[in-house]
Amino acid sequence: MSYQNHGMSGFDRFIESCLHGEALNSTDHVIPQIFGRLLPRNPLAWNGDEQELLRIFGDLVNTLRIDDQEGPADAGLTFFGQFIDHDVTFDVTSVIGRTIDPRGIRNIRTPNLDMDCVYGDGPEASPHLYGSLNGHEGYLLFGRTDYHLDLSRNGKGTALIGDPRNDENIFVSQIQGAYICLHNLVLSQLHNSGPLENDIRDISMAGTSNDLWSGNARIPVNDFEIARRFVQLHYQNHILNDFLPAFVTHAAIRDAKEGAGYLSDAPLMPVEFSGACFRFGHATVRNSYVLSPGNEILIFGHRGKRTADHQLDLGLFFQSGHHPAQKARPVGLGVAQGLFELPFIHDGLHLPNGTEVPVDLARKLPLRNILRDRYALEMSSGQQAADALHLPRLDLPQVLDDAGISRTPLWFYVLQEADAGGQGRLAGVGGRIVASTLIRILQADPDSIWHAHGFEPLPQLARIGDCFAWVEQNRADLLGHPDLLNG
Repeated sequence: MSYQNHGMSGFDRFIESCLHGEALNSTDHVIPQIFGRLLPRNPLAWNGDEQELLRIFGDLVNTLRIDDQEGPADAGLTFFGQFIDHDVTFDVTSVIGRTIDPRGIRNIRTPNLDMDCVYGDGPEASPHLYGSLNGHEGYLLFGRTDYHLDLSRNGKGTALIGDPRNDENIFVSQIQGAYICLHNLVLSQLHNSGPLENDIRDISMAGTSNDLWSGNARIPVNDFEIARRFVQLHYQNHILNDFLPAFVTHAAIRDAKEGAGYLSDAPLMPVEFSGACFRFGHATVRNSYVLSPGNEILIFGHRGKRTADHQLDLGLFFQSGHHPAQKARPVGLGVAQGLFELPFIHDGLHLPNGTEVPVDLARKLPLRNILRDRYALEMSSGQQAADALHLPRLDLPQVLDDAGISRTPLWFYVLQEADAGGQGRLAGVGGRIVASTLIRILQADPDSIWHAHGFEPLPQLARIGDCFAWVEQNRADLLGHPDLLNG
């Protein structure tokens, strides 16, 4: 069973190497063009006692509210954001303290919203993810012989999926499973001449040229590729029309679509996005969740073997029709109590400059976000980012002002912005960077929904909650099929 801990990770070390030009594994410098800085490096400047600075940062995160507010977004969208993060970044290890040489990494995925965390490298290159059904190839494995609603696993309990991080909690694993089942249902429609077959084929062709599907193209014409493109387009539609509006203000999304106030030479994956702004999701985590009627657990109360006791009713996490879902916490200066007490952290941290962080502080996820910024990634401050993006500055938090510190760490700053004018959504710097990064990824991919002119989603799959409800209603015939089970 894979449970990976958040915190200082191998991915952070990889990004740090990219930022210092030490991850060049090819002569054309592909990796640094993808991962890089949007804004200038902002090294830590502190001449006092390091433990005093640690105390100041600790006081800063202690100003965060610990309450049970409900925000505008469905609770499941917090973990959908985690699913997106795993789709566009590849964390080679999340083991705290383990060093890794990025030049020795076999495969660093490019940040496309192409669901390679679901599909891997396809049936030929990732055959362990696939099975056949009634003589047809291209189905994704799903389920165990003793529990049909779990991900497929090998004999050691490791999930057979494109990205092992999508098994780090039951919330994101259920989203992974829902998209796996969506693919299998779509492929079954194509193979069995189902009532949706023609719609699926027509939608998959939206915005494509003849070259895309020709014999000389990168993508061969077959039912698997048609199903994959159909699912990818709907997933990207869920990002544009469910995820972003739930967490980002309309003004920031509009500016991102128009390319307003963004730097033209920005890397496709800015460290300011991956290392700070997209970590806004930490503020939206609830302290507890109702998994199914009568079954409520704390955020870290699900660790252990996956059984029916921990099966999610996705209708309680994503609204479908007139059936309401639980709500995520609003984006802002509030964090659930559980994130100040990470139960899987048993040791302190050793920062790059030798500073020791005791375990009671190391368990505070908000503090870890700030330490990652200041000691490893050295990102521009919120004020510097606001100036660069021609946005108004926010006032300095009193804790920092009292300590003589004149700039706010970026992660904390974007939560301030949401509190100040976002009404529970990212605004200003945070909204601009999150929306622009995701939209620019789509713009850079010629096969994405951005270029699929004329695309209209299948109505029953247009909204993410309705899509998952449709999957739940229709997947019964495929669940437990011996050809799709493993483990």
